[in-house]
Amino acid sequence: MADVETFLKPETKKIFVKTWGCSHNISDSEYMTGLLSAAGYQIIVDEKLSDEADLWVLNSCTVKGPSEAHFLTLIRRAKAKSKCIVAAGCVPQGDKKLNELTGISIIGVQQIDHIVQVVEQTLHGNNVQLFGSKRTASHSHSHSHSDSDETAKAKTGGTQNRKKMRRDGGASLHLPKIRRNKLIEILPINTGCLNQCTYCKTKHARGDLASYSVAQIIERIKHVIEHDNVREIWLTSEDTGAYGLDIDTNIANLLQEIMSVLDEQQYRNRVMIRLGMTNPPYILSHLQVIAKALNHGNIYAFLHIPVQSASNNVLNAMKRKYSVEQFEYVCDYLIQHVPRIHIATDFICGFPTERDVDHERSMKLLAKYKWSTINISQFYPRPKTAAARMKKLDTKIVKERSREMTKLFKSYTSFTDRIGEQHNVLITEMAKDQYHFVGHNKCFDHFLVPPVSDRDLMGKVVKVEIVEVGKYHLLTRLVSTSADLWPDNGLQTKSEAVKDEQSETDSGRSRLCLKTLILMISTVLIVMIAILLRNVGV
Repeated sequence: MADVETFLKPETKKIFVKTWGCSHNISDSEYMTGLLSAAGYQIIVDEKLSDEADLWVLNSCTVKGPSEAHFLTLIRRAKAKSKCIVAAGCVPQGDKKLNELTGISIIGVQQIDHIVQVVEQTLHGNNVQLFGSKRTASHSHSHSHSDSDETAKAKTGGTQNRKKMRRDGGASLHLPKIRRNKLIEILPINTGCLNQCTYCKTKHARGDLASYSVAQIIERIKHVIEHDNVREIWLTSEDTGAYGLDIDTNIANLLQEIMSVLDEQQYRNRVMIRLGMTNPPYILSHLQVIAKALNHGNIYAFLHIPVQSASNNVLNAMKRKYSVEQFEYVCDYLIQHVPRIHIATDFICGFPTERDVDHERSMKLLAKYKWSTINISQFYPRPKTAAARMKKLDTKIVKERSREMTKLFKSYTSFTDRIGEQHNVLITEMAKDQYHFVGHNKCFDHFLVPPVSDRDLMGKVVKVEIVEVGKYHLLTRLVSTSADLWPDNGLQTKSEAVKDEQSETDSGRSRLCLKTLILMISTVLIVMIAILLRNVGV
């Protein structure tokens, strides 16, 4: 009996949580660990200590083959160690019949708020499979509560009234959470997307677009600023640009509301907000508002806009819903209207329909913009996607194109003209070398800041001077830790330096003119004295 009592006490059980994939997945894990910790379980995130855990929660990603393979490997390893397992994330949600999922518990991407119950049942020896979507009344977009399919059906009286319910963004945004970085709030604003990309399997897991209401998002932003002392808020989803199109609003309306909050005295200069990945078609009609937001003092001038290919033929085969001309228009507009904007993008090399000429177009596009941040992926067919049924290119060709693009990307270094500039950067993490701090300026560029002995710089805004530029970072020296600093793009200090230089030049010219005048006057006096002396002598 004593063993049973021990088994039922959460505080005696340790849970190992492993996460793969995007910031949305990371946010899901933060909520799940928060709920488990609040229930009394001990959380382990270090894989080296996973053997100490009684149960493994494995939150998977299905975007790329290697991450899915690692996830399945850990399931097999956990089974070999006789561990209890709860599989989460996009892999089991998108393919429930995988052999490795047999005999283990599964929790769906919109059911993470039930993780405690699933873990409890699994520790009792039961296998649970909990899927389904959250539903909310379609006429009440600001309502913060949502139900599962089954609960919604019961509350609305069955099939007849189900038509009045819509799919919600997911679990409550106010669940307990344990942040991977205590200074960063990862805030999902919607799940799923409006696309049907032929190479993507995430759609199978996250489904169609489902957005949280503007009111829910604003409420969460205010809460974490007031109570959680975060310094950054990352707005995340599978496509932030498509936000709200399922609930009669859009990303521009959300950004306007966020900017209004950030302009209020109690929220001003408390956090920096970063916009997540957005596909081009859904922001084309909102570029003016997006540029305004990216120029706001509390929003990073950063945007991740995947292009995938510079060939319209390839984009059509991918079903990307935009042309390369539209992508370039988005980039050009933002570059023109947002000083020093940091645009990141993605390329897929070796898509089945990609010809040599298509690859060359992608190479020319990269050479034209020379983005400082890009993700280059070799095409990898994901099971049950349309692209997986297409005839693949020779693997050698795919690898060669990837190598060629990577070589071009590594052939240039951004920001070499900025050595000597001073920037204000917000420090939120430690670098991989465990010596430098990592900070970001207004444009979310990656700064390495040396430590100081007399104070902790974490969470602080500091002024630094760029002393060296690498491919992926800007190395700096610390200039000031004044309390009134806020992230900037370096243009103000550069402008001040130019003014100082001009002032010094003007001052030098004035001194030269004065010296010349004095010399002229002296010469005239000498001549007059000489003439006077000569007359006296006569």
